[in-house]
Amino acid sequence: MSDRRKLTRRRGLVASGLLAATAGAMAQGKDKDAVKVVYHVNDTEAQATGALRNIRNHLDAAPDTRIIVVTHASGIDFLMNDARDAKDDNIEYASLVSALTARGVHFEVCRNTLETRGLSEDAFILDAEFVQSGVARIGQLQYQDGYAYIKP
Repeated sequence: MSDRRKLTRRRGLVASGLLAATAGAMAQGKDKDAVKVVYHVNDTEAQATGALRNIRNHLDAAPDTRIIVVTHASGIDFLMNDARDAKDDNIEYASLVSALTARGVHFEVCRNTLETRGLSEDAFILDAEFVQSGVARIGQLQYQDGYAYIKP
């Protein structure tokens, strides 16, 4: 992992910790009632642009929804540096992801896929987070954490 990514992650962890502590104090008891959704993306070309539009529309209609996007297989490609829509080169994914991240959406990349494809975390935009297994994460979010499942 590059020094830049490590520094950014450290800063993010500190900020996340402070936000979590503040939010936890303010929302005790509210979180259990929050609508939580996991979007599953495993094919960038077929799903990414539509998924990002769905998520934006979802948040426009229900801004308090907690959304996590879990990616694996070729679904990780839209989170790579300089990724663009294959059908419309004018659509640059990083800016769309960044705008949704600013609204509280989390984008997670499967490390198993990285290993299989010989990729490093440095190949991805700074908004990407990493989990060991995308499919295991989806199962955990659904079963243990009560997230609704959407596959765009």
